[in-house]
Amino acid sequence: MASKSSARLAALTVAAVCSAASTVVLTSPAHAESVRIHDIQGTTRLSPYAGRQVADVTGIVTGVRGYGSSKGFWMQDPDPDADPATSEGVFVFTSSTPKVAVGDAVTVSGTVSEYVPGGASSGNQSLTEITRTTFTVLSGGNPVPAATTVSARSVPRAYAPAGDPAANGSVDALPLRPAEYALDYYESLEGMNVRVADARVVGASDPYTELWVTVKPWENANRRGGTVYGSYASQNTGRLQIQSLGKPADFPAATVGDTLAGTTAGPLDYNQFGGYTLVASEIGALESGGTERESTRAQSGHELAVATYNVENLDPSDDTFAAHADAIVHRLKSPDIVSLEEIQDNNGAKDDGTVAADVTVGKLIDAIVAAGGPRYEWRGVDPVDKADGGEPGGNIRQAFLFNPRRVSFTDREAGDAATATGVAKIRGKAVLTHSPGRVDPANPAWENSRKPLAGEFVFRGRTVFVIANHFNSKGGDQGLTARYQPPARSSETQRHLQAKAVNTFVKEILSAQKNADVIALGDINDFEFSGTAKILEDGGALWSAVKSLPPSERYSYVYQGSSQVLDQILVSPSIRRGGHLSYDSVHVNAEFPDQISDHDPQVLRFRP
Repeated sequence: MASKSSARLAALTVAAVCSAASTVVLTSPAHAESVRIHDIQGTTRLSPYAGRQVADVTGIVTGVRGYGSSKGFWMQDPDPDADPATSEGVFVFTSSTPKVAVGDAVTVSGTVSEYVPGGASSGNQSLTEITRTTFTVLSGGNPVPAATTVSARSVPRAYAPAGDPAANGSVDALPLRPAEYALDYYESLEGMNVRVADARVVGASDPYTELWVTVKPWENANRRGGTVYGSYASQNTGRLQIQSLGKPADFPAATVGDTLAGTTAGPLDYNQFGGYTLVASEIGALESGGTERESTRAQSGHELAVATYNVENLDPSDDTFAAHADAIVHRLKSPDIVSLEEIQDNNGAKDDGTVAADVTVGKLIDAIVAAGGPRYEWRGVDPVDKADGGEPGGNIRQAFLFNPRRVSFTDREAGDAATATGVAKIRGKAVLTHSPGRVDPANPAWENSRKPLAGEFVFRGRTVFVIANHFNSKGGDQGLTARYQPPARSSETQRHLQAKAVNTFVKEILSAQKNADVIALGDINDFEFSGTAKILEDGGALWSAVKSLPPSERYSYVYQGSSQVLDQILVSPSIRRGGHLSYDSVHVNAEFPDQISDHDPQVLRFRP
């Protein structure tokens, strides 16, 4: 998958160009009339005034956004009604930096619209706005309406109502029940001034001055301060995104487990990168939670250590080689075999037909030696240009590193990008027809996606088959805050086909040799409880070893404040039942603002 930075910058560019096109007008315009903000917001997610002109809507300015593609201001009615379902705040879209200040009393006239961040096809909820506006400042320096406190007590335990079957699962027209559902509660505060107090950080600061907190610190907590996503019904209702409404330089560099002590306050927005977002004009003081990068233990002489590590679009122009080498040598303790994902070709994103990656991998090997590690050897299969997805021109692929002092690689008629490795039986033992080789590369399951890399290794006289994977990303899935509940996970379709192909290949090895040691590992891009994992495990051919950890420790990635499993190491029955299996998710990246990859590496140790 493309890096988060490149994908995000592309999305921001699209948003800037298409902000007007993403405004959904739901009713025909009507003649002007004077209404209050809570009338505009209504008791569902869609304004009863959408598409209609409104005049002289009054409010106090609570925040001004003079940057990005969505310039404007928030205003709030200081005299609320008695209905908890109706928000008293609204965003006024001005397209250019508005000449208003916090505390101004204003009247606004314009068109009410429902703007869908990311466009209608994203499945995101819409944001009620007043657009095509004229406004008048009546006075300045007025008291700003007190911020509504978002707390563990106020946020319901249930996440979202089931969508209306007659509306394809949409929740748009359902009456808001803010005392019953977290998403309804947040929607009832859309555009209002809100606050959180002493909020624990569950998603580290990113380059876009964003982080995630929880107002429910005990909710699916892990020992490092994060919030674990352990099932599709575990949406973690206390999560809330925090953005900066002030100077980006003032935004804290927060790590998971830290706390924003005191008050963090500002208008409640909704955006395509996380849904409901507190756009903070006031940010609490950062207090360290003491979260530090982990190191695993070294393998013993009798243990084979196998790791998977997504190095996030590594190419020779990057400045992260020394940091990756330090992680492999000092954090992972120089595993015997390392499956690397997202190795780019020798000139990175330059799209000139280059597919070889020997310079990229060689530079990493040299950095590992410089860090005090072994001089690894490596194996891989170059892809067909632009056939495996990822950043255009980068030609990402998997590659094996192995320590020749500890393990040997069985080279056997190395395959190319289009040639499938198969399984043969020689003297009662399974062997690969091509090592290294690709698994079923012509299968449509791998269209525009990375093909698995298989290889034979020998450790202390025992053959171990390793299959390195990088499954299709979750791009295109609807978010947890989608207008459709439950949200659709369209990307699963391809991953399920990919899992079936890998499971079939593993079964071929086990059919030739029942007690074969087989490891399938990599960036599976899906959870240990997912349908993808179940298909990989079908028939007992494999078992995801991350499930040997306590549920609260199962994560390799942090997304929108939820710590979750994307990287997995799955093992055949002989490894699982052989005893002496040790698994570690080594947290060195995902919880930190200064990460060199967005994934944490995984290490498996066992005795073949």
